[in-house]
Amino acid sequence: MNCPRCKSSNHKKNGIVAGRQRYKCHDCGYNYSVELKSTASSNSVKRQALQLYLEGLGFRPIGRFLGVSHVSVQKWIKKFGQDLENLKSEKEIAIVELDEMHTYIGNKKSIAGSGLLLIELGKSSSTALLVAEEQKLDNNSGKN
Repeated sequence: MNCPRCKSSNHKKNGIVAGRQRYKCHDCGYNYSVELKSTASSNSVKRQALQLYLEGLGFRPIGRFLGVSHVSVQKWIKKFGQDLENLKSEKEIAIVELDEMHTYIGNKKSIAGSGLLLIELGKSSSTALLVAEEQKLDNNSGKN
C-alpha cells in the first residue's frame, strides 16, 4: 500500500480511527487509511438495489430486503442516475416505448413518491411533446 498523495511506500502506523488502521507517510507527512470498512456493500448488492428500484419498489422496502439503510439505497440510485447522465447522447430519439405505468401515473394527481425512475429528456423530446399534447386534450375535455 502506497501513500495516496505522493505514492511513497515509506509509511508507519499512526493509530486507529473509526475502527480502521491509520498510516502516516514519512516522506510527505500525510495521514491516511486505505482499508475498506467491513460494512461496505458490494457492487452486486448495489445493482440488485437498482433492479428492484426499476421494478417499482421504494427505497425502504429495498433496504429491508437487502439488509441495508434506505438512505444508502437512495444514494446508490442517485449515483447510478448521475452516471447515466454522462452517457446521455445528443441523438434524437426515434422510438419511444410506454407501458401501462404511463397511464396509471398519468391518472394520479401527484407522482411524488411513486418510486419510479424519471428521466428528463428535454422539452423538445418526443415524450415531452406527447405528454404536452395529452395534457392539452385532458384540459379541453374537462371544460365541457
